[in-house]
Amino acid sequence: MLRARMISYLLAAALGAGVVMTAAPTEADAKAKVKKKKAPKKKPVKTAKLSAEQKKAREELMGPFKWGMSKDEVIAALSKQLDERYAELIKETQDVYKQDQLRKEKAKEIKRVKKSYVAFEGQKSGWDVSIIDEQFKHGTDESMLEYWENQGGKNQRRFFFFQGGELYKMFVQIDTTQFDPEQQTYEFFSGLMKAKFGDDAVDPEVTYAKAPNGVVYVHAMDKTRFYDAFVLIVLDPGRAKHTDAVRKERIKEVKEENSIVKAIQDDGKDSPSLDSNKDAVQGVIGDKKQK
Repeated sequence: MLRARMISYLLAAALGAGVVMTAAPTEADAKAKVKKKKAPKKKPVKTAKLSAEQKKAREELMGPFKWGMSKDEVIAALSKQLDERYAELIKETQDVYKQDQLRKEKAKEIKRVKKSYVAFEGQKSGWDVSIIDEQFKHGTDESMLEYWENQGGKNQRRFFFFQGGELYKMFVQIDTTQFDPEQQTYEFFSGLMKAKFGDDAVDPEVTYAKAPNGVVYVHAMDKTRFYDAFVLIVLDPGRAKHTDAVRKERIKEVKEENSIVKAIQDDGKDSPSLDSNKDAVQGVIGDKKQK
């Protein structure tokens, strides 16, 4: 009886002191605990499932241009295109004066392309508030060429974007006026692009970050609200990811100070200090008491 009371006393003392008596965990318990922790399920990554015709259409959209081309190589490819186009126009006429005018026009086009080259080194320009304002960053060794593709009834521009001097992206601006009035909607345009280039060309969830390297990534955009244009972005996923990495490394995020908080703080600086006026207040109170 005495022994039972002693055991009860010791247990009560241990619990009252906050001591928890448990058996040491075994290796089997540890393994069971690890098994219970399941890895979080990863969301399946959407990938492009293209038909042979859609792959071919993407290659044709590239034209004579290849990823990694330099500025001069792109200009040379454009010059060759212009030579072929103007050669046909010159061949169609026997008028020597008109032939000479066509040659001068070709030379002007090439000169215009060369003059359009811009390196984004921090100096603001009209491009910073344009249809391509979100397509480049300053101070990351990025640059661009612009070319109007107006032949064959087209009314569109092609922008060539370089990083480290290598072509990695093209931005094709397509004027909506090329379509009939009832077809000048993004719904109609995206339907055409989906059929021609594949479902992922209009799927916002399929970004180039998820696209495998080596494919021609195509993405349609709606710019009708401000520019009356549709857009096709064509890029090399591998080089685009590299460009993002360069931007992340070189561009430091600057947190702007909250203007409202700053205004309140500045306002407080101009207000009289209660501590500095303490003696004056006490003096007024004292005068009133004496009266």
